[in-house]
Amino acid sequence: MNVTQWFEKIDWIQAGGRLLAILVITFLLIFIARRVIGTLERFTASHAHDPEARRRAATVSNILSKLATSIITAIAVLAVFDTLGIPIMPFLATAGVAGIAIAFGAQSLVKDFFRGFFLLAGNQIRQGDVVEIAGKSGLVEDVTLRYVQLRDYAGNVHFVPNGEITVVTSSSRGYAYAVYDVIIAVEQPVEPVIELMREVAAGLRAHPVFRPKILDDIDIAGIESWTAGGITLRARMKTQALEQSNVKREFLLRLKQEFDEKRIEQPRNTVIMLGKENELAKPPEGPPA
Repeated sequence: MNVTQWFEKIDWIQAGGRLLAILVITFLLIFIARRVIGTLERFTASHAHDPEARRRAATVSNILSKLATSIITAIAVLAVFDTLGIPIMPFLATAGVAGIAIAFGAQSLVKDFFRGFFLLAGNQIRQGDVVEIAGKSGLVEDVTLRYVQLRDYAGNVHFVPNGEITVVTSSSRGYAYAVYDVIIAVEQPVEPVIELMREVAAGLRAHPVFRPKILDDIDIAGIESWTAGGITLRARMKTQALEQSNVKREFLLRLKQEFDEKRIEQPRNTVIMLGKENELAKPPEGPPA
């Protein structure tokens, strides 16, 4: 059958009505599916006891919406073919053969889908998380069975195929630690500095803005390293997830102000010169003669 015969064979008035009905029903089913999935997401989020459960509900809802849209659209396309008198079975047979070819020729794509399924099933990545995957880190904006979309601190968007994700490092689970490395001069007594760090941490935790963000008192491990360049004191504070950077910046700002006020000695850069006999010599003092 050529195109002319096929065109004359179809009752376009009846076919147009069916096509319009298919189009309306397709959009209606997609709308209903998304509304139902959105309602289930809101119901789950309203009964969730922590932000992690709400983020997981949002991620699963996003995946289900895309999956439902794809299935409904595929069925609508088959219905359109049937309305236009185009045989469906050859397409299905071709799709089966093509599926086998794709399975062999696009193994990385299949790997992405399988890995994406297990990432979602294992609740390893959710929208709103801050993660490091495949050498990229940032805020998770979208999760699909094909890739994970990240936006880093500079605003760059990274699309990471799920098949390349072997390790997921998340900064958004439950709580985090703001870790501090405070360097002081070798000549500076350590105990007064440790006490000052405790005072600054206590004042920060008492602040109304930071009180809900800090979950525990500061934990000072002590001397982390001791070199000619100075003494490094390590400490940490337990915070809400994703609040560790804000707490760290505010603590260091307050500690720097206290260091200036209390005149705490910190390492200073010194100029080292080589003498004529390749010996260390002190820098000259005062202006040159």
